[in-house]
Order: sequence, then structure tokens, then C-alpha cells
Amino acid sequence: MLGVSDRTVARRYARLRSTGTLRVVGGVDPTALGAVMWFLRIRCAPAAALPVAEALARRADTSWVSIASGGAEITCAVRAESAADSEALLLSRLPRTPRVEGVSAHSVLHAFYGGPDNLIAKLGALDEAQVGRLRPDPVQRRPGPVRLDDGDRALLAALAVDGRTGFERLAALTGWSPTAVRRRMGELREHGVLYLDVDVDAALLGVGARTLLWLSVAPAHLAEAGTALAQHPEVAFAAATTGPTNLCATAVCADQRALCRYLTTRIAALPAVTHVETAPVIKTLKQAGRQL
Repeated sequence: MLGVSDRTVARRYARLRSTGTLRVVGGVDPTALGAVMWFLRIRCAPAAALPVAEALARRADTSWVSIASGGAEITCAVRAESAADSEALLLSRLPRTPRVEGVSAHSVLHAFYGGPDNLIAKLGALDEAQVGRLRPDPVQRRPGPVRLDDGDRALLAALAVDGRTGFERLAALTGWSPTAVRRRMGELREHGVLYLDVDVDAALLGVGARTLLWLSVAPAHLAEAGTALAQHPEVAFAAATTGPTNLCATAVCADQRALCRYLTTRIAALPAVTHVETAPVIKTLKQAGRQL
């Protein structure tokens, strides 16, 4: 499709993978497991931000950890498997962490863009015909809750590191046969638990730094605003949330001028937006489940 040989594609992919610039990962949709995804905004003394963020990045239940807003705020995506997990983190652990001055918690209600939807799809590198040739057959979704056992957890943990891990290796990690691994991966995808994604170094794509947007929208227009936000080429993630604001997004702009232009045009045109807060990310410690 690209007009080059298989060997050239393999060589280029191997180079990107070996440098950590690109990796295929197995992502997990927590809502398919009945879990809750939280976005936390943790305010702390600037001197304490880095060690607190590093501690959060080491947790197995975090997927994104960044320092924003001049170094005094940590933003963190946390998966809570149960109400008890949420209570322990939000009411016990974080408030008692030394030099943490406040925590604002936002529970994700609905994702308008993100997860299996990737910013790469918005860069326009491929035309519609090329995308159609590459698009896999749709997965037939199966309803109903999914319960994970230890083998499932080992499988998902391995795929989170390398989504291209072979069936033989996965079989050794789970204690299952390669056929059982293949079958279970298919079941997890059909239930919407597992999806495959590409994690790419933003510098490779020529895009700028991330900026977190926290918007307040009149409830009657929340779905309309979120759907419109998801279509913006600058948006890598958008979701409706609980909390002091009800719509959050991650915007990727080439530079400060581009960010200003985006805020004063596309964001300004969203319906019923009453408040916008921006928080430029100055350091990312964990991305797509991987510590950096």
C-alpha cells in the first residue's frame, strides 16, 4: 500500500520499536469490567510534585501521570475496580500524603474520543482508500459482564507492555495453551475489554506538547459539545466527567500560537461553554500505562 517492500516496512518498524519511539499495546476499557476511571488533579507544593508523581506512576492502577500548571499540580488517570478502591485512594491515601494540599476528583461518565481512538487517525497521513484497505474486520460485540481470573490478568499485563507478544509466550505466562490464549483474547475483544492501540512518541509525529482542558458546559448541551470536541483535529481525548467541571479534553497543538488560535476559534465555537481552564503539561511520567 505504501509502495515499498515488506522488508523495508519490517526494517523501519523494527528501528522505531527498538528506540521506544513506537509500540503496539493492549489497552483495557475499565468500563467493560465494571470499573471506574478517575481523573485526579492533585495540588501540592512544587518541591513535592515530582516525588508524589513518581509514586503515582509506580502504581499498577494508573495509566497517565503528568505534572502541569507550573509544577504545582499533578494530573493522574486512575482505574478503581470497586467503590472500596475509590474510597481508599480518595479519602485515605492521597489526603494523608505529605505536602498534598488538595485533590479534585473527576469520574469519567462517557468518553467521546480516546481509548481505541488514536490521534494518529487525525493526522491525515493516509487517505480514505488506504484506511479502508488497512481497517480490520469489525469485532462482533458480546453483551454481559466479564470476570477476570489470574490468567486473564497475566495476559492483559503482558499485552499492556507489548501488544504483539506471541501466543507461545503468552501461553507460558498464563499457563494456558496457545489455542486457549487465542480464544480468550478473542473473547476479551468481543466483550470490549481488550483493544489494540499504537503508542507513538509525539516528537515523531511533529505535534506539540499536550494541554489539558477543563470545561464547564450547560448539561443540556454536554453531549453536543463533547461530540463536536471529539471531531477537532487537535483533540487526543475527550470525556464527560463529574466534578467541578463536566467536560475534559487533551489538546495537542504545535506551539503556543496554535493553542491560542485553537482556544479562540474551535473551543470558543462550542455550544454553551461557560468556563474553560487550561493546564499545559510540563512533564509526563507515565503514558498509556508505561513509566517514562
